[in-house]
Amino acid sequence: MSTNLQTPIDYLKGVGPNRAELLRKELGIHTYQDLINLFPNRYLDRTKYYKINELQRNTAEVQIIGKIIKFEEIAQKRGKRLVATFQDDTGIMELVWFRGHKWIRENLKLNTEYVVFGKTNWFNGKFSMPHPDMELLKDHQTSIQSAMQAIYPSTEKLTNKGISNRVVLKIMQQLFTETKGRFSETLSPELLENQRLISKSEALFNIHFPQNQELLSKAQYRLKFEELFYIQLQLILKNLIHKSKIKGFPFSQVGDYFNSFFSQHLPFELTHAQKRVLKEIRQDLGSNAQMNRLLQGDVGSGKTIVAFMSMLMALDNGFQACLMAPTEILSVQHYNGLYDWCNKLNISIKILTGSSNTLERREIHENLENGNLQILIGTHALLEDVVKFKNLGLAIIDEQHRFGVAQRSKLWHKNTSPPHILVMTATPIPRTLAMSVYGDLDISIIDELPPGRQPVKTVHRYDKNRLKVFRFIRDEIEKGRQIYIVYPLIQESEKMDYKDLMDGYASIERDFPKPKYQISIVHGKMKAADKDYEMQRFVKGETQIMVATTVIEVGVNVPNASVMIIESAERFGLSQLHQLRGRVGRGAEQSYCILMTSHKLSNDSKVRIETMVRTHDGFEIAEVDLRLRGPGDIMGTQQSGVLNLKIADLLKDTDILKSARYYAQQILKNDPALSSPQNKVLLHTYKQMSKYRNIWNYIS
Repeated sequence: MSTNLQTPIDYLKGVGPNRAELLRKELGIHTYQDLINLFPNRYLDRTKYYKINELQRNTAEVQIIGKIIKFEEIAQKRGKRLVATFQDDTGIMELVWFRGHKWIRENLKLNTEYVVFGKTNWFNGKFSMPHPDMELLKDHQTSIQSAMQAIYPSTEKLTNKGISNRVVLKIMQQLFTETKGRFSETLSPELLENQRLISKSEALFNIHFPQNQELLSKAQYRLKFEELFYIQLQLILKNLIHKSKIKGFPFSQVGDYFNSFFSQHLPFELTHAQKRVLKEIRQDLGSNAQMNRLLQGDVGSGKTIVAFMSMLMALDNGFQACLMAPTEILSVQHYNGLYDWCNKLNISIKILTGSSNTLERREIHENLENGNLQILIGTHALLEDVVKFKNLGLAIIDEQHRFGVAQRSKLWHKNTSPPHILVMTATPIPRTLAMSVYGDLDISIIDELPPGRQPVKTVHRYDKNRLKVFRFIRDEIEKGRQIYIVYPLIQESEKMDYKDLMDGYASIERDFPKPKYQISIVHGKMKAADKDYEMQRFVKGETQIMVATTVIEVGVNVPNASVMIIESAERFGLSQLHQLRGRVGRGAEQSYCILMTSHKLSNDSKVRIETMVRTHDGFEIAEVDLRLRGPGDIMGTQQSGVLNLKIADLLKDTDILKSARYYAQQILKNDPALSSPQNKVLLHTYKQMSKYRNIWNYIS
């Protein structure tokens, strides 16, 4: 192929240094390759030309053939606007420019046939078209024509600097002229045949200059498949390389700790799902490779006991284990939960957080290094350089999406050899996202609740029903139960949120007066010690009502709390509502979640509330959430790297993703090194991509 696609965009005829700088800054286009991968947002039917007397007052985008018969400048509040009278054989209309007058006067000719294209407005009894795309009719007839014209992503700055859609189309045509439209094939003959894909060159030509709808669809399918296929190839390869190169510690035996816990101290019969997951973990730990597993399980599905039993396997083989959680509240809860079990088994366990004092810290550091301390629970404090283990065999990370990639890798380097890693999350991740974001991890799912747990009854009530809701609370407190009342916390308006919480607290105090009722309050502005004190009062049952902001979203476990009231529920996201609901229903009694909202609800809010009332299935809720919010928001900033997709869409292209992952798995199963002749092109493309990471720079 004559043209090198890594050529800087400055060298393409018609671009030049100024335009190149803008394209780099605004659209991230540095090379010919980047320009080829600037895929259109949509297409317009350019086979139809309107007459001026056929125009309708609906501001549609139209193209018209005609001539400019005069120009005039009209003063307005700020500066002037340039108006051209444009005429065809059925009438006249106006073309309007608010800037760039000098260039337009110099470059547009009077009484010469043009094709104008743009949105029409109806103003002062006639049609006008602001900032139209203009092309001489004779040029229009000779350019690369296609029935559908591509409309490219743009920014206000590009438009202001005169890089209109037509300019982008023109430089795209220039690129195809220079490359003669010939591009190296990136998929193997076998894949092209199996998937009935058109060639790379044909796909690129028809994505930019579609000859008809059918070819456009084929081009889109081909390019989406390729994009998703290489992401999957990269993730699966990463996993394979990881397993072959990074040796884990083989935990060869299941010994006394595990067996005595299993036979004597197990608080309840494990569910089938828990047994299955433990078996998967045990196989990983027994192999020579380092475990890298994601454990997904809904709130209350019993991930903690699986984590603890995994730790016991490490201890049985003479290793230490640690568990890292994102917040102090959650760490303390894990510690309290595991402490009794460790005590019965005579295992040393400690907790390390930001509020551990110097003496405690020194003691922990010492016992970690000499191996006397077997299990350490903690927050980010575990990542500090001074924290050194004697032989860390298993690291468990809870609510992993709250930790960045860099933080996770710090845990790895606590040892000469990296420990086994188990990542846990109670935020169910839709399958498509899990395949794309965590495709390099093995995934285990706990998809059933422990026996005896009743699903939480969820209802929606409007503010006007508040008195009935309060009556219901009194009845539940009479039965000896406890209540959460949660207010939203939305960073931008903390003053307002604080006021909401305080107003709410005041009205609850009026309706539930002391000494008959005791109320705890917890919010972000309190000192850690005060929060803990209030939490403890609630845990011990000294207070019946806990008024809080979302600080209790993750990990507060009070089996006696049976009612969760969420105020202004329309202001919460779906996954947050689902997490909050998971705070009740932890005992044997029937629990309730009441979603309070105002009457004014947006469509999205209605969908969220209806979904919560209808289902408890975290994965179904996650799918709805993904549809409402899009992938970027769900993964949060740390994982957003996965979403720089050029053409595929994780929501709409699920089937293509599954098929791409299936083929990537099959190919690597039969030829892990991609060394066979038929996979030569895959290996070459994969290497090129790794070399120019800017092309497919996804994987976090």
